[in-house]
Amino acid sequence: MRLSLRPRTQPEVNLTSLIDVVLLLLIFFMVSTSFVRESQIQIRLPQTDSSERIEEPADNIDIMITETGTIFINSRELINSRPETIRNAIQRVSGGDNTLPVTISADANARHQTVVTAMSVAGRLGYTQINIATVNDPTDE
Repeated sequence: MRLSLRPRTQPEVNLTSLIDVVLLLLIFFMVSTSFVRESQIQIRLPQTDSSERIEEPADNIDIMITETGTIFINSRELINSRPETIRNAIQRVSGGDNTLPVTISADANARHQTVVTAMSVAGRLGYTQINIATVNDPTDE
């Protein structure tokens, strides 16, 4: 008896259904993804309009913040930058008079948190005239 062998066919993988599933998953993830825009704050940084120097009153509080985070209040260095220390120093310098203007000047490389802490302490003490010192940009002249 002679048996004839059938030619073997190579198995074929149909990729059409796989591609359909991948595209459906892609569309599903694109539609279901929520793009959350965090609240954005528009910040206008202060700039000077002229190179005139404005004379400051003799009685004001100068807060200077260095690059390393050291704080000077009226040219006297504080031992640390904790809010309690800043509050005590401001009260000592002002004698409790919260109508004095406060000028904050910080190094360009100072941490923003230190500047905000100084502003926050002055605001909590009731100071309403809080100024931030700026410098002229030499390229604008």
